[in-house]
Amino acid sequence: MFQVYTEKGHEIITKTMINEMADLDEAIEFAKKAIEGKPELRYIIEETTGVFNSYGEQIATVVEESD
Repeated sequence: MFQVYTEKGHEIITKTMINEMADLDEAIEFAKKAIEGKPELRYIIEETTGVFNSYGEQIATVVEESD
């Protein structure tokens, strides 16, 4: 699964998940449309595999992000 986030100004406190999708190409298109016309936002797409760390948090890998 791919989780799509928006973030304002590279601040982790503003990171918000806006969607979860199975297809990476669809996730990228969705993310680009979500920040279109909003120069203060950027997107981050993370892939999850269902693996959890010892704290019970799901492990995710960033696969795509805007500047």
